[in-house]
Amino acid sequence: MTTPPISLLQQREIEARIVGPIFRAFAAEIGEARAREILMAVVRELARLGGEAAAGRVGGNDVAALGTAIQAWKQGDALTLDVLRQQSDALEFNVTRCQYAEMYRRLGMEDLGPILSCSRDAAMIEGFNPDIDFARTQTLMEGASHCDFRYTSAKQGP
Repeated sequence: MTTPPISLLQQREIEARIVGPIFRAFAAEIGEARAREILMAVVRELARLGGEAAAGRVGGNDVAALGTAIQAWKQGDALTLDVLRQQSDALEFNVTRCQYAEMYRRLGMEDLGPILSCSRDAAMIEGFNPDIDFARTQTLMEGASHCDFRYTSAKQGP
């Protein structure tokens, strides 16, 4: 009997329930600013490694493969996307609903949500393919009306 895999949203909730109290304990001992720096560095490195693994799972690391890799983020309707452009050299979408943000708020950890979730995005692309440029100017997690994800291939041609 095999156990069905959990969604990324479920994984993030399990992580938050463990990391949140540990973070708060460390913040009380070493100060919140230093604890945030440490947590951010760890999360970014995990995301970079996750990007490398995602490229391996989807069998490529171009913009088209990134579109496939992002499907895992949406599992269980965790994200509602409005795709604006999807071409071989660009993927642009807005996230109009984010259950990750909702989950951090429900857990009373909305202050940690940007570190535990949003900060992963740029580092994930570094691991997935450093030749893909990533830009995002706002997030639902931090109170905006949507998250604006913009990915473009930095390399043109072979």
